[in-house]
Amino acid sequence: MTSGSHARPEEHPPRRWADRLRRPRGRATLGWRIGTPVMVVLSGALFVTSAENSAGTDLRPGRYTDLASLVEAEADQYDALAERASDLDAEVDRLAGTVSDVGVTKWRRQADELRDPAGLAPRRGAGVRITLSDAPAEVVDAQPADADINEFLVHQQDIQAVVNALWRGGATAVTIAGQRVITTTGIKCEGNAVTLHGVPYPQPYVIEAVGDPGGLQASIGGDDYVAAYLDAVARGAVGWELDVEDDVVAPAYEGVLTMSYAEPLD
Repeated sequence: MTSGSHARPEEHPPRRWADRLRRPRGRATLGWRIGTPVMVVLSGALFVTSAENSAGTDLRPGRYTDLASLVEAEADQYDALAERASDLDAEVDRLAGTVSDVGVTKWRRQADELRDPAGLAPRRGAGVRITLSDAPAEVVDAQPADADINEFLVHQQDIQAVVNALWRGGATAVTIAGQRVITTTGIKCEGNAVTLHGVPYPQPYVIEAVGDPGGLQASIGGDDYVAAYLDAVARGAVGWELDVEDDVVAPAYEGVLTMSYAEPLD
C-alpha cells in the first residue's frame, strides 16, 4: 500500500450469520404441511376424550377448604353411584325374571331367601341405639401439651367392638350412621372421620341394632373392650349414650356389592 492510497473494501464481505440462518426450505415446508393437520387432529381427539371421561364434571376441581365440604361431596358422589347401581340391579332382575328356565327359577328362589340374612332386605323392630362421640373441644384444649389426644377420640376399633358385641347379643340387623352393616362392611378411620362403604362420616357415631334389648345390653355389658371404652367414658375422655328403642328401622343395604360370586362354607 503506497502513501496516500486507500484500502479497498471487499466487494462481497462475509455474512456468516446470514449463512447460518439459511436452511433448505423444501423439507421444512413439507413438514409443516403434514405436521399441522396431524396436531389439529390429535388436539381434537384429546378434547373428545376429556369430554367423554369427565361425564359433565370438572376433571381438575378446586381443592376443598374444609372437611365438611369434602364429606358432602364424597357422599353426593356415592349416592349417585349407588342409585345407578340400584337401577342396573333392578334392570338385571327384570330381565332375569323373563327367562323361562327351571334352573334359573331355582337359583333365583334361593337368592331371594338369602336376601334378608345378607342385609339386602329391610328390618324393623325393638332394639337399642348407641352413640359414641369424641370429647368436647374444650376438654381437649384443656389438656397439657404432652397429653395423648388419641385418648379423647373415637376410633374404628371402638365402633367395631360395639358392633361385634351387638351381633353376639343376637342382633338381626345393625346400622352405623343409618348405613346397613353387611358381611363386607369395612370400618376405617380416615383423619377425624370414619369411612363406611367408601363414604366418610364425622362423629358422633350412631349405632342402631334390631333385636331383643335385654340380650343386646347383656352382650354389651359383658364385652371387655367395651368395658375399657366405658372406663374412658367415666374419666370424661369420650362420650357414650345407650337408649332402648321400641322401633328401630334398619334399611336394606343398597350399595355396591364388590363380590363376584360367593360359595357356602362347609
